[in-house]
Amino acid sequence: MTPVGAINLTAQPRNLKKKPKTLREEGLIPAVIYGDKVKSQSLKVNQYNFIQAYKKAGLSHFIDLAIDKSTPVKVLIHEVQKEPLTGNYLHVDFYQIRMDKEITTEIPLKFTGQSKAVKEEEGILIKNITELKITCLPKDLPASIEVDISPLETFEDDIHIKDLKIGKEIKVEADLEEVVVTVTPPRSEEELEALEEEAETDVDEVEVISEKKEEEEGEEGKEDEEKEGKEGEEAAKPTPGEEKKPIPETDQPTSSKEAPKAKEGKKK
Repeated sequence: MTPVGAINLTAQPRNLKKKPKTLREEGLIPAVIYGDKVKSQSLKVNQYNFIQAYKKAGLSHFIDLAIDKSTPVKVLIHEVQKEPLTGNYLHVDFYQIRMDKEITTEIPLKFTGQSKAVKEEEGILIKNITELKITCLPKDLPASIEVDISPLETFEDDIHIKDLKIGKEIKVEADLEEVVVTVTPPRSEEELEALEEEAETDVDEVEVISEKKEEEEGEEGKEDEEKEGKEGEEAAKPTPGEEKKPIPETDQPTSSKEAPKAKEGKKK
């Protein structure tokens, strides 16, 4: 196992009246620290210094965090928020660790050595696990767990979790019989040709399906147009049994008044 080297970082108390956007423009990242029986405190950290520490520590290694000029405390980076488009850091959560209490975290596996099955037989190294979940006291936390692949001499050889060199002070939170790494034989020319043919067949099927879909969409469009035309014709026909009313003629206005008829007088 690889021991954890010292990773140092400094932070300052943050004035909540100052907007986070203003801090980021000044090259600072808003942060907070909390933990078991630890009062939460708002902080700010230098962006460049944080990035350097984060590259080394990740989410599983301790950082000695000094707030102002106080004695450094052991913390883990618990959560990091980033801007999706730019990748800029928006906020950081630090979790303060109690040195007398066990913690559970995932430790990366570091693969070392050379495999005869890979080097001489041109086999393919298959890593089934790249991290291992463990529980231990903070002082026993390793930076990584080494996996020596030199015992993989044939394609029948496997390395299990139980084969790893892990101290008794560390509890592994996984099945010890689980395979960590193995080597598979290289693909034969026949297998490669079969894969190429399968890929070509898949492409042809996709093209056929696409063309068929376009034809179906075209036929559906024609059917819709024909259906709409028939519906329009049906709507124009009078309903059976319904008489079509004649359109009344409009009285034309006269340009002058009609002369009153003369009254016929009685003959004397």
